[in-house]
Amino acid sequence: MQDIVIIGGSFAGLAAAMQLGRARRRVIVLDTGLNRNRYAEAAHNFLGHDGTPPAELLHKARHQLQAYPSVKLVSARADSVSGEADAFQIETASGETIAGRRLIFSHGIVDDFPPIPGFAESWGKTVIHCPFCHGFEVAGKRWGLVYSSPMSLHATSLYGDWTDDISLFLDGHSLNAEERSRLEMRGIKIHDARLTAIEHDKGQLRSVLLADGAEIQLDALYAHPRNRPSADFHTQLGLATKETPTGIMLAVDDKGATSRPGIYAAGDLVSGMHSISFASASASLAAMGAQSSMLA
Repeated sequence: MQDIVIIGGSFAGLAAAMQLGRARRRVIVLDTGLNRNRYAEAAHNFLGHDGTPPAELLHKARHQLQAYPSVKLVSARADSVSGEADAFQIETASGETIAGRRLIFSHGIVDDFPPIPGFAESWGKTVIHCPFCHGFEVAGKRWGLVYSSPMSLHATSLYGDWTDDISLFLDGHSLNAEERSRLEMRGIKIHDARLTAIEHDKGQLRSVLLADGAEIQLDALYAHPRNRPSADFHTQLGLATKETPTGIMLAVDDKGATSRPGIYAAGDLVSGMHSISFASASASLAAMGAQSSMLA
């Protein structure tokens, strides 16, 4: 039996595995290899590694984990989870059963892309979700934002730190007169019509096409598609969740503990703020929580 089974081997999962491996705990990490930021050419705001491709960071982390003999990395997909603390069972897609005393969920989230031609092809390149992650490279250029929730109105203020050329695409949503006037006074260009297509060259944005026939030239388009956990373990186990503007996340305490004893979670699953730094930090806390819970 493993001390801890970690489901998800991207940044959060590997950070938890390293901390537990250094504590000489028996750990197995199950990973599908589908890290959420695989679309991005470079990762930013990760101290000491700014501008490094995500795949390169993950490759190096996996190599470093080889120094810890109690940690095992397995390429596999977990299909179901059952049991309770000290007696969890994980069934993989290949039919293998793995037993563990504790669980750490770090399988992340998936984004449900809208059916707009060019959106998926440009995602992570010039159709992006975070100015802190990608804004510096397109600072001072023409930005667009697809309205997704009232938080989008706050985003137009935030983006002003990077550019003064901002277009807000309501995409069929409505604004009241007061909100519209306030935005226009700040120089925000508002477009009411729905987006119909994104014109791009291998993911490099050129313009967006609207249902009213307009074509708006842009260099970057910010969008926040709905997202969801990449597996339904929270449903299988009845774990408490919390709503975010773009989906749900697992509810955890300050040590990553979920609503069910023995189960911890980290990374994009537990935070509306998505970055490698936040994922790694939350994974370290979850690892500490899981380890502490097994002490006599």
